[in-house]
Amino acid sequence: MQSYGDETRPLAALSLPSRIVIGVAACAVAVIVAIHLAMMFLHVAPSNTLSKQQGDLISEYVYPEYEQNWKLFAPNPLQQNIAVQVRAQLRTEDGTSRTTGWTDLTARDGRAILHNPLPSHTQQNQLRRGWELFVNSHNAQNRPLGLRGEMAERYIRRIVMLRMSEEWTRAGGRVDRIQVRSQTTPVSPPSWSTEKISNRPVYRVLPWWQVTAADVPEGAKIQ
Repeated sequence: MQSYGDETRPLAALSLPSRIVIGVAACAVAVIVAIHLAMMFLHVAPSNTLSKQQGDLISEYVYPEYEQNWKLFAPNPLQQNIAVQVRAQLRTEDGTSRTTGWTDLTARDGRAILHNPLPSHTQQNQLRRGWELFVNSHNAQNRPLGLRGEMAERYIRRIVMLRMSEEWTRAGGRVDRIQVRSQTTPVSPPSWSTEKISNRPVYRVLPWWQVTAADVPEGAKIQ
């Protein structure tokens, strides 16, 4: 087959500056991919000298978006259903305030996943993993354990505002404060089991959080 012109040599046909730009871009992409793979490897690999020395840096990169979880292979699967619920305190135009009812964000995610053959990663994991990160980085009094705990609080607030701010605003006011709680309900044992458990839900109620501009993701509204 006969070729015409420089169709078989597209890169050679480019000017030297263009080839330099393409080369630099390819190198930058390769470096970014290499850094990402290295961070993920150090996160999931057994503890070693490098991961101990750079533990804070690795955690800041991995959490919460890239956290790995191997509970699928754990010998003791989860035996509780945990629902994350939120409410808000709204400030109306006449200066009065009112508190909304509780909204179950976990139930909304569940309805979005039900009968959906290809649910999104956000619907399946964003809220669940964000709440797990919060619980693991706070003490029993809901106080943050270091910078990771403070980051988890900001992450939860941004999730809530991203999902609920417009709905609350339409309800008739500016979002002044928000409150989050979890409802933990034990999974009932199978019919053939003799195990006896209480089906009474247990709540973990967080303090009210003042909403600031930093808590509002791009595209969300607070008034």
